Amino acid sequence: MGLDLALPVGELTRVLVDVPSVSGDEGTLATAVEEALRSLGGLEILRDGDAVLARTGHGLPARVLLAGHLDTVPVADNLPARLDGSRLYGCGTSDMKAGVAVMLRLAALLGTPASGSAPAPESRPGPVSGAGAGARHDVTWVFYDNEEVAAARNGLRRLAERHRDWLQADLAILMEPTSGEIEAGCQGTLRVVATVPGRRAHSARSWLGENAIHQAGELLTRLARYRPRSVTLDGCTYREGLSAVRIDGGVAGNVIPDSCRVTVNFRFAPDRDPKAALAHVAEVLDGYDLVLDDSAGGAPPGLSAPAAAAFVAATGRAPVAKYGWTDVARFAELGIPALNYGPGDPNLAHTRDEYVEVAVIEETERVLGSYLVGRGTP
Repeated sequence: MGLDLALPVGELTRVLVDVPSVSGDEGTLATAVEEALRSLGGLEILRDGDAVLARTGHGLPARVLLAGHLDTVPVADNLPARLDGSRLYGCGTSDMKAGVAVMLRLAALLGTPASGSAPAPESRPGPVSGAGAGARHDVTWVFYDNEEVAAARNGLRRLAERHRDWLQADLAILMEPTSGEIEAGCQGTLRVVATVPGRRAHSARSWLGENAIHQAGELLTRLARYRPRSVTLDGCTYREGLSAVRIDGGVAGNVIPDSCRVTVNFRFAPDRDPKAALAHVAEVLDGYDLVLDDSAGGAPPGLSAPAAAAFVAATGRAPVAKYGWTDVARFAELGIPALNYGPGDPNLAHTRDEYVEVAVIEETERVLGSYLVGRGTP
């Protein structure tokens, strides 16, 4: 298939949505993105599996990296896309093919048409023609795979291991859905499994045993009484949360269980690292056997970095804390300031009725176009 980057950004989003790209099956879309970028010319291109990267090389003082994932969660009878008034419905509209469409339009804005393979400058989107004419920053685009599944498969993680030089930038903008607002940093997250012991017995003689499920009540009471911190960093307030998210126990309908497992999730502010977060959970749940199931550090807001501060000033938006974990944390690990900024609504991600407001996609394109070249796209 071919992608026409001269399409209005809302229509381009619709085209992208209609290409199914459930995690692990991004190949068709990745190839279409690669071909569209190569047709522009003036960009260095790299393909790694189903990740596609492109960058300008004009020797400008600063480099901005735009990142977005190509994959979606499984389709839920919500393809093909449909337009209803100002809303575009379909799998991946918010998370995050609207962001990918903006990235591609900006590539068309900053790239140079290859002979006979892309629209002429006067018919292409945006006011800029020529290789990076009017560009304020060099730009790197990272379209990656397998974001919606286990971290071990994450395409950005793979790229950091194989092509670290491609990720170098003064500022990374992750185009995850934020409803067109700037969400700074992200929370860290960890899961532990707490095991509550008991003693097995026949349920007809329950007094001879110790019911592990009943014993878990004290642990659950601790969690219910827990008062999480609110931490303000760079003017962004992160609220922590410690929650039971799963309980497993029981042997049979006539057996007093001798073991109960409670999975606990801790969403922590980015002033803690995973080690400190685990120590805090161990203190709260002192006396219980805890096994770490998963953890990932958060990312500080990074708003004091010159490139991040300049972007905030240019957009005129007041940053807020990012609730949840995103791949900005990977950039933070690399020492690269990173922000979340995208057109989708995070509250609609992964839902059957997922949609995106076309006006917000257009506004995101305008804001980023203005920041990168000094003028917005029409």
